[in-house]
Amino acid sequence: MICRSVKLVALLWGVFFLLPAFGEPQPVDVFARLPQFYSVAMSPDGKRIAMERNSASEDLAALMTLDLATGKAYYLLKADNRQVKINWYHWANNEDLLVSARYEVSEGGQKFFKTRLYKMKYDSQGETPEQVIDWRHIKRYQNDAGYVPQFQDDIIDYLPDDPDNILMAIDISRPFEKSVFKVSLKSRKIQRLIKGKKRIRDWITDRQGNVRIGIALDYETGDRQIFLRDEDDNYEELYAFNVSTDKPVYVAGFALDPNILYIKKYLNQFKALYKLDLTTREETLVYADDSYDVDGGLIYSPKTRDAIGVKHSNAPGGRYYWDDRYAPLQKGLDKLFKGKHNYLRGFSTNEDIYLLYSESDTSPGRYYIGNQKEVTINFLFDQYPDINTDVLAEHNLITFTARDKAEIEGYLTLPKQGQAPYPTVIFPHGGPSGREYDGFDYWTAYFTSRGYAVLRPNFRGSSGYGFSFSESQMQNWGMAMQDDVVDGTQWMIDQGYADKNRICIVGASYGGFAALAATVKSPDMYQCAVSFAGVSDLDRLVRRARGFLNSKLVQKQIGEDSDDRDRRSPINYVEKIKTPILLVHGEEDRVVHVEQSRMMAGELEDEDKSFRYVELPMGNHHLSIQSNRVKFFQEMDKFLAEYL
Repeated sequence: MICRSVKLVALLWGVFFLLPAFGEPQPVDVFARLPQFYSVAMSPDGKRIAMERNSASEDLAALMTLDLATGKAYYLLKADNRQVKINWYHWANNEDLLVSARYEVSEGGQKFFKTRLYKMKYDSQGETPEQVIDWRHIKRYQNDAGYVPQFQDDIIDYLPDDPDNILMAIDISRPFEKSVFKVSLKSRKIQRLIKGKKRIRDWITDRQGNVRIGIALDYETGDRQIFLRDEDDNYEELYAFNVSTDKPVYVAGFALDPNILYIKKYLNQFKALYKLDLTTREETLVYADDSYDVDGGLIYSPKTRDAIGVKHSNAPGGRYYWDDRYAPLQKGLDKLFKGKHNYLRGFSTNEDIYLLYSESDTSPGRYYIGNQKEVTINFLFDQYPDINTDVLAEHNLITFTARDKAEIEGYLTLPKQGQAPYPTVIFPHGGPSGREYDGFDYWTAYFTSRGYAVLRPNFRGSSGYGFSFSESQMQNWGMAMQDDVVDGTQWMIDQGYADKNRICIVGASYGGFAALAATVKSPDMYQCAVSFAGVSDLDRLVRRARGFLNSKLVQKQIGEDSDDRDRRSPINYVEKIKTPILLVHGEEDRVVHVEQSRMMAGELEDEDKSFRYVELPMGNHHLSIQSNRVKFFQEMDKFLAEYL
């Protein structure tokens, strides 16, 4: 049904704000704050929503629910995002939420995290959440009495036809080899359905709740196998490949027909969606893109329970449907919210009620609740209500030619104030197998609000551009990937966008490595560099990974020769650096150890280089603590103002 009218009703806080006039710079914390609301999820009947709310004034996140009929809100949990973080949550039924909590852990000199699963009533304010896994019921399956699984939140099926139970995968009988359990949400009793075997790390059910697919991985060799399981617990190998050297196959999910399995595999260079008939083993192409990987998950109708489409960032509206049941609704929303990316984030079981997320380059995300039957749509809340959208600028998809003639895409954002050539921020993404998109980005919004032009290059190693492009990151950090970033900078200068005497490179994680590498490989190009949680020493990165299960795969990605890793590590060439550097790192980073920045700071100090090092207390890799995010942006704001 097409939306013929819109009724904007404020159901929550934060609708009217006094915004500064265009041209007056907004405080840095307006951009640095965590989003006001996020991870919004709707109950199956469409009567309630759950979301996290971040406080604007303190380091506090709350899991809350909202009754859409009465407007009454319930605060279920609070977390400071330090030692404990709300990881995710999901409606088990119309009354109960399942909540995953992530705990920061340090053992034997290694920092990692563990997860636990809890159940809460939607209106259980102030009550202690109930842990789903009752250790009294599961410990009888232990082979090693001293072993406790690190992850205890892997739900493989919510069993919508049996809302009192869920299926979980837990490696209780053998470490990292998961067994499948049926867990009662009422009694917390546990029944093992499948004992772990064949190094299977992941299990997938069909739409009827039967465990049909097991995915194994040998972390030593990188060999992966995809097995089809029958009702007698027999296993047939469907696909086998090496994750480090071969084009992979991915299981996307089942159709309502239990004999149809959707998979993703490469059609020439680009990932495409196929359906596999498990009776005949015949593969049929469903959807492909000649220029990009089909990169998203399946879309299921809660009413028919069948797959009806696939998410794909380069498709119109970010979705491709083979069942166009939502086409009239999508068309109406796109007409109503013209110029926005309008994403249908969820439906009630009968599909009458839907959750809409709408954003654009110049509009931070907004949530709405719509009703197809009543033909209404109600405004819920903004993610960043204080940002003056008048200062936000649109992103332009550009292409530049690298020194070896490779074509590289990226996004160029020019500020609304000032004129070319602009002071410029080159902003390589993390990963490195991430990718930049259009749509609202709080980093870019901050940069352009200060009058800086921004280039976000999708350098080699970025995802979405085909197998060879993605695989070019293997053992290539600091090489062609780095050259792409520098070539993008030169393109900005040649096109007249960037003032060659006022360019800074800013990055986080892998982007932080790229920023540090730029000060070594291109010491005269950048007037400053900012590295948040960046890698400085590739050899130490590989050695630190030896305490983890995937250490061999990390070594194959970064480099198998220690001397080669040293040659590509910025920390070994500090004497070449001319560029002032801002180093920022979280004290409790579990992805890139804080030693990467501490040791880089030590070397910079020994060589009497211009730098500032800031360590964020209890900080993690994702700037999840609001005061840390604000502190980092304040430091960056002063640093960029000084040099740009």
